Amino acid sequence: MWEFIKNIFKPSEEIERVIQESFDFAEYQNAILHSWLRTLTILGYTLVPIFFILDIVTIPSENKDLLPRFGIYRLVSTTFIIAQFIIINKTKPSKYSYLHGYFFNFIVSLAIVLMTVDLGGFNSSYYAGLNLVIIAVNILLPWSAVHSLINGTFTLLLYVIANFIFGREYDWRILVNNLYFMSSTVIISSSINHVKYVLIQKDFNSRKSLKAARDALWSEMEVAKQIQTALTPPDKVMGGFEVAAVMIPAESVGGDYYDIIETSSKPWVMIGDVSGHGVESGLIMMMTQTSIRTILTENSAIEPSKLLVQLNKVIKENIALLKVDRYLTATAISIGENELTYAGSHQDLLVYRDKTGEVESFPSYGTWIGVLDDVSEYMQDHKLTLEKGDMVLLFTDGITEIGFSNKDMFGEERLKSAFKKYAKYPLKEALNNIIKEALNFCPQQKDDITLVLFRKIK
Repeated sequence: MWEFIKNIFKPSEEIERVIQESFDFAEYQNAILHSWLRTLTILGYTLVPIFFILDIVTIPSENKDLLPRFGIYRLVSTTFIIAQFIIINKTKPSKYSYLHGYFFNFIVSLAIVLMTVDLGGFNSSYYAGLNLVIIAVNILLPWSAVHSLINGTFTLLLYVIANFIFGREYDWRILVNNLYFMSSTVIISSSINHVKYVLIQKDFNSRKSLKAARDALWSEMEVAKQIQTALTPPDKVMGGFEVAAVMIPAESVGGDYYDIIETSSKPWVMIGDVSGHGVESGLIMMMTQTSIRTILTENSAIEPSKLLVQLNKVIKENIALLKVDRYLTATAISIGENELTYAGSHQDLLVYRDKTGEVESFPSYGTWIGVLDDVSEYMQDHKLTLEKGDMVLLFTDGITEIGFSNKDMFGEERLKSAFKKYAKYPLKEALNNIIKEALNFCPQQKDDITLVLFRKIK
């Protein structure tokens, strides 16, 4: 029963479509009207026959012979309402949707007016049912006050004309009383509808403004994403190594960082991860890339540890200016002829040995970037010897922590296993297969994923 009630009052898919796609108020209003016509007809074919119970209880004993006729009135009007409900469900909103409101009002009002005629005309208390119809139609339907006024006046005129022509003698004081209350109902319902219609217009304008702001923001986010993508270096061969990388942001703008830099003295590979993700993290990531390239332009022979010390000074100041709570983990790697020199606190370096077919882990050392004013005492350089065919995989925790919410992460061991499995593949194909395997483990990506893979080819 509760599900039935919720389905009556929930917004239709058409309203949601119009909200998302249309800036036209008329289309928006027609969609709402069409949706509430469905609710009105459901209430109609439910309540009209149920009120027959009231007929049985309230009709005077001398008029009990009218019950079959009243049953027919209610049955016919209910049949028409059911047919109308089917038509509304089968058709889409249009500028003529409001006619359903007039038709519903006419069908139900006619049935009640005929009952008042049969029960003695203006003296019959059944006129009160017309007040319910006026309220139900004009309060439920989100149309303008003009429609409410016309619809309510039509009901009143139908009552007056039918009972003047076919009714019996009446007490003029009762007629005045009935017309007074019915006219008041029309005026009140029209006034309420006017206020409601104004609120619907304001709601539409608010949604329109919100959509425009969202689209503008989304456009800016797309520009930021394009800038970040443009700053991402292409795969390349340098210094006897071939290098490839893949970065998949969790949002439009990611906080992961990697770079492949070929300088006059030696090649460099960088990887890092700004805490969090989104615009702020993406901004710090781009600051990091710019700072590192500037430092290397001035001194390409610098050691990785010294590079990170200088980077920390810049990023610490920038984070303070931004007034955000962020930091960066990073590993800087300079590539020699047969060895790597690396420094920084990030994820382990995974090394595939071509001769043995095994994968080894080498921890990184150091501290976070952007937290302390001076990190020189924490940064140390470490060396790693490589032979032809050996490969190094750098990664951010976005891939190892996939599945964290399910209490079972993809983890470093699964990553090493996937690395070993695809080590003989071309670099880009190997990276794509590793990521595919991780996302098969848990399709829900909550953090940026970055992988950098390079192989010694000389």
